[in-house]
Amino acid sequence: MDFATFLGLAIGVSMVLGAIFMGGTLAPFLNLHAIMIVVGGSLASICVTYPFKEVFQAFSAMLLIFSSRKVRDAEVVHMMVRIAEISRREGLIALENIHTENAILKKACQLIADNADASLIRETLRIEISSMKHRHAVGEAVFKSLAGYAPAFGLVGTLIGLVQMFSLLDDPKSLGPAMAVAITATFYGALLCNLFFLPVAGKLRSRTLVETLQLEIIFEGAKCILENNNPRLVYEKLSSFIAPKDRHYGR
Repeated sequence: MDFATFLGLAIGVSMVLGAIFMGGTLAPFLNLHAIMIVVGGSLASICVTYPFKEVFQAFSAMLLIFSSRKVRDAEVVHMMVRIAEISRREGLIALENIHTENAILKKACQLIADNADASLIRETLRIEISSMKHRHAVGEAVFKSLAGYAPAFGLVGTLIGLVQMFSLLDDPKSLGPAMAVAITATFYGALLCNLFFLPVAGKLRSRTLVETLQLEIIFEGAKCILENNNPRLVYEKLSSFIAPKDRHYGR
């Protein structure tokens, strides 16, 4: 699991709840009408803005932010070096037998085993990178849109509450509930935007950058193996992608 995501959400929620309880109880902040306006309105708008398939894809991608990365950049570099060692020891055709869960790496090994031209490898992996960026961009765009809709519907809730409040000026007992909707709707919109929707969009963006870098490592490694399958030279080229403290050949 991604500890940073859980820590960030835990700290954010704890600070908000702490501030609420320091000044009273949670009850005044629980308003079903405001929740219906902000959450329901935001989800309705996002379904109008994007096809349902993309909305479902975005919320599926959201679940990934709670899991840590399976493979680090340095591991991808060393993986490509091991592939270079196999190709040098057993020949390029041996790469057909490489078993990996990474579909892109498997495709790269197949292309190398087929002795494909470097330009074909470049074109194939560039298409993979572009396709991956597009899929991830959809999820990021959905949550950025939600981050815009939530405060807007919070304002709608505030306006509804104010209209109800002014229409009930002759009934003082009804002013409280109407004012609660007016205030809590804005609160929910701002909270969802800044504590959840924008952070999720940012996390998806960072995941895209990480996966893009790893695909670049695979791409450059495949080219280098075809040009010169000397494991040491492959490592020296790919090590530029990782931090100096992680550059340890042979690990």
